[in-house]
Amino acid sequence: MSKKKENCRYPLDPLVEVMERLLGEGGCPWDREQDHLSLRQYLLEECYEVIEAIEEDNMHKLCEELGDLLLQIVFHACLAQERGDFTIRDVVAGVTAKMIRRHPHVFGNVAVQDSDEVLVNWQRIKERERGGRAGESILDGIPRQLPALLRAKKLQARAAQVGFDWEDVDGAWEKVEEELQELKEAGQKGDAQAIEEEIGDLLFAVVNVARFLAVEPETALTRTNNKFVKRFHYIENQARRAGRKLQEMTLAEMDNLWNKAKNNGKLCEKDH
Repeated sequence: MSKKKENCRYPLDPLVEVMERLLGEGGCPWDREQDHLSLRQYLLEECYEVIEAIEEDNMHKLCEELGDLLLQIVFHACLAQERGDFTIRDVVAGVTAKMIRRHPHVFGNVAVQDSDEVLVNWQRIKERERGGRAGESILDGIPRQLPALLRAKKLQARAAQVGFDWEDVDGAWEKVEEELQELKEAGQKGDAQAIEEEIGDLLFAVVNVARFLAVEPETALTRTNNKFVKRFHYIENQARRAGRKLQEMTLAEMDNLWNKAKNNGKLCEKDH
């Protein structure tokens, strides 16, 4: 892949033309049946596949998945163009203007000391763009469709901007212990609704700790999920080699294999 900068004003044109052909008369029946709502799942799936490629540090896969994600963006833009709402050029022009507007320390004469100050300025510019509309909540603009852990962190960070936050991580730790105790009490009472609520409160409190420790909770849990998959695959592979089914193994036997996988990451990777 060439690293030479292309002198193309609208490098998306070929892809847009393909999409317009698919959506036009005599195009693809499936594509022509889609709308913004029906495409939501595919947009989400492509985002997660991009993230997976990044975590695998697979640049070939990342290039391909970014293309698939870009296709979804162009698809939505072409659907909007058919209705006369906007075009892909409006999308590109809008985000370009926004990036210039929100980086006055690069494209203007504003001086910043560090990345933290950049983020503060970014939020202030966003507020000016919204026009300070009366009755608007500082929490507005955080999508409800975000994964719960990610949304929790964003809600907490936004509230912290106006001082609604612990002074340090100690307060966050105490809240975790408090919520854990309340969950145990709810569990002892067997109140299903209370248990669900307390688990939510505990997870929210753990996200607060993660935020103070500069850890992305969604990423952390994703890594743990992947680690679980690798270790469980090791258990399955070892059982298969021994000619046994997992259902026939005792918990102690499986736990022993789990510990072997845990203590020997190389074995886990090789058998995966």
